[in-house]
Amino acid sequence: MLLKRLALLLVLLAPALAARANHIFIPMDNTQKEHLKAYGLCYWALSKQIEIDWLLNYRGGSFACESQPSLENELNVRGITFQVISEAQYTGILTQIADPNANMDVMKLEKVPKIAVYTPKGKQPWDDAVTMVLTYAEIPYDKIYDDEVLSGVLPKYDWLHLHHEDFTGQYGKFYAAYRYAPWYQQQVREAEAAAKRNNFKKVSEMKAAEAVKMQEFIAGGGFMFAMCSATDSYDIALAGLGIDMVAEMYDGDPADPNAQSKLNFNRTLAFQNFQLKTNPFEYEYSNIDMQPNERGLYEQNDYFQLFTFSAKYDPVPTMLTQDHEKTIHGFMGQTTAFRKSLIKPDVIIMGETKQDGEVRYMHGTLGKGTWTFYGGHDPEDYQHLVGEEPTDLSLHPNSPGYRLILNNVLFPAAKKKKQKT
Repeated sequence: MLLKRLALLLVLLAPALAARANHIFIPMDNTQKEHLKAYGLCYWALSKQIEIDWLLNYRGGSFACESQPSLENELNVRGITFQVISEAQYTGILTQIADPNANMDVMKLEKVPKIAVYTPKGKQPWDDAVTMVLTYAEIPYDKIYDDEVLSGVLPKYDWLHLHHEDFTGQYGKFYAAYRYAPWYQQQVREAEAAAKRNNFKKVSEMKAAEAVKMQEFIAGGGFMFAMCSATDSYDIALAGLGIDMVAEMYDGDPADPNAQSKLNFNRTLAFQNFQLKTNPFEYEYSNIDMQPNERGLYEQNDYFQLFTFSAKYDPVPTMLTQDHEKTIHGFMGQTTAFRKSLIKPDVIIMGETKQDGEVRYMHGTLGKGTWTFYGGHDPEDYQHLVGEEPTDLSLHPNSPGYRLILNNVLFPAAKKKKQKT
């Protein structure tokens, strides 16, 4: 009788034990149909208190977690490739990863990062790769801009993205080509009104004050990600704090003729010893950005190489470079590529076109936080022009260039590990 009862109990418990033992495995190599949506699925799982294992350097940086019916349903709805594997199979994967000779590791993802995107309230005549991919991946975010940053909201967030922006207060240096365009004139009116509301005499002074607020956010433990012109113009604003670097048509009075000699490179995150482009009609801020005539690259041959880091000893850059491709097709922007000779020595270079001396993707720390700069405007639109339609990411669900953005979004969810060195 006792044996029969035990047998019946095991039968009743078997489904629960099997469910508990099974794992969901989400491959991120070339077998994955929806790389970008997989990141959104991880974000969704974290919001439901489901921990995720990020398997660094294993099959393109795959994900795994305990199986749950709701999770399987969500994976199916989103069209993401996955497998249900046994406890024994997952243990085998973990054993392979733990091998000291294997450049792989497991990163636990535990926290749901609270995301802010620094972007104007009105519609702009260009898209933004980060907001597009967040929307496609179904990752929620808040929009903030001048008033919110200056009011001190940044500490509420874990992750901040800087939209295509000009922190020097020169409105993207679009004056020569677009000063009569309604969208440009509206942008100027809105920026000047924001400066006035916040008690600044000039837009350039307001933007510089915001750059400082963002730097304090990083130092306090925040994660900041920037693309295109929000990279070099940000550092230029920091180097030029208190200096009038802006021509008369932008702020009503001439620039300081000695602005260049007064720059303080100790304040910047990434760049040093750069030269300002003082011609107000030139569509460029400084010599940080590599120019087309010196790059020798065009759409057919523009590629950059991702670095491979030690997963067990350098987990942060390893997370940020997880991809199913190591050679990434380049793409242009107002700021396309960073001149390597002007990058500070403590910056971690994660992607470069070595033969041209240009860096496309880099990372650094400040205080308790980190920042990442990524050159170019849209990873799937080589030369996105003002007024063009946004990229349809459903046509690019496996974009390796967009994956780099989402690595940064997921990075703050990681459980901090003790350094092994």
